[in-house]
Amino acid sequence: MDDGHSETKARIYSPESSTGFSGNVGTASRGGDVFTDLSSNGLKFAKKELLLMPPEEKLKHFTNRAQDSEDNQQFDACIQDLVRCVALTRLVYGERHLKLAQSHARLAKAYFQFKGWGLQAQEHLAKARDLLPFYSSCRDEKLDVLLCLLNVNLTQGAAALLTDNLEEADSSLLKAEQIMEELYQQDVIKQEEKTKTHLEIASGLYRVYRRQNRSEEALNQCEKSLQLLKDCNKPEETCAVYKDMAAIEQDRGHLDRAITHLSKAHAVAMSHNPEGLQGAQISHSLAMILSAAPEPHHNDAAGQYFEQSLSAYKNSVGLQDPAFLSVQDDFCRFLLINGQREKCMEIQRASLDLKRSAFGDLSAEVADALQLIGSVEMAEGQMSQAHRTMTKCLKIQSSLYGPQHKKTKAVQKAVDVLARTTEVVERQQRQARRKKKAGHVYDYTIQ
Repeated sequence: MDDGHSETKARIYSPESSTGFSGNVGTASRGGDVFTDLSSNGLKFAKKELLLMPPEEKLKHFTNRAQDSEDNQQFDACIQDLVRCVALTRLVYGERHLKLAQSHARLAKAYFQFKGWGLQAQEHLAKARDLLPFYSSCRDEKLDVLLCLLNVNLTQGAAALLTDNLEEADSSLLKAEQIMEELYQQDVIKQEEKTKTHLEIASGLYRVYRRQNRSEEALNQCEKSLQLLKDCNKPEETCAVYKDMAAIEQDRGHLDRAITHLSKAHAVAMSHNPEGLQGAQISHSLAMILSAAPEPHHNDAAGQYFEQSLSAYKNSVGLQDPAFLSVQDDFCRFLLINGQREKCMEIQRASLDLKRSAFGDLSAEVADALQLIGSVEMAEGQMSQAHRTMTKCLKIQSSLYGPQHKKTKAVQKAVDVLARTTEVVERQQRQARRKKKAGHVYDYTIQ
């Protein structure tokens, strides 16, 4: 769980107290022998004072500072202080204590959430599990154990997905679901937090089942998510679920169902933010799936969605953004397939300067654009122009990939074929005569 009620969050994460953090700490700075730390109550700690603090006070200090760093998105600093908290918690409470398990669990979550380090997270989760083999007879302590176990299993499930351990991810997420229900029954987790955690679990299980080709179970998790989101007013998450469902149906070859799900996502996105990035992405997805459909009547709709996507990207991120240029390339391929060569050429030629600016003169994107333009010029019978275009493309690809790469060889073959055409041969002969004539004039002038 990333957010939620502050009381619940504190009970899961705080190694020094089950009732929450004692306050946020301001920015810390070091310079020479001076260490200044401004806390919420205005206290200043010199370096020597910090060194002389008893371990309990140091633990409280670094716990608060880690939370402050997290709030300010200073994730490296947060992790450094959480590492200190693990050592200090062990010193203060000993080797076999719930608070040490909580400290390891919080560090594991930080490694995974802020750095994407699944193996480091799993190492600390294993240590937290080893410290939680019991259920205390004391109700409050039992609930603290369950909260820690919930956090451990949620992080374990996500980390296992990252490392492609699907069985472990499935098991951990299902355990988290069971623990969450028990905590909800005990009134430790409120409805809002339960819904949020349920969505996290359903999203994780969807990814597990999809990778395992368990399509029906993956779709069931999506349906659960839609039910949970029904009254939450979270259009971005609702769109993401519909896109997940469309991806499953497309994998199964059910294009009509995939189009239906994407259309629902599109309707939600348009009602929320018509010119937003999510709407642009969904319009692009719809355009791609409609253009791949065998029925010709989908072509008109595909073209409209391409135009809509490009307009939204243009307004939200600009013409030089890689996302805009990528959609534009997909649109040009669509135009080619449907015989609209002139429009494709017009767009690609206009995009060359944008791609040079965005990616550089010697970039794969510029080479691909030149190859596409050259191919269309060949198809249009403009052999001389195609030869010039393909030669430019060949220079870039030779620089990027080397002469033996398959892409370079393919363009080299096209250049060789074009070089033997009558139009190109005559142009080269004219150029040779002009050079020879210019040379004679130069020689005469010198004499």
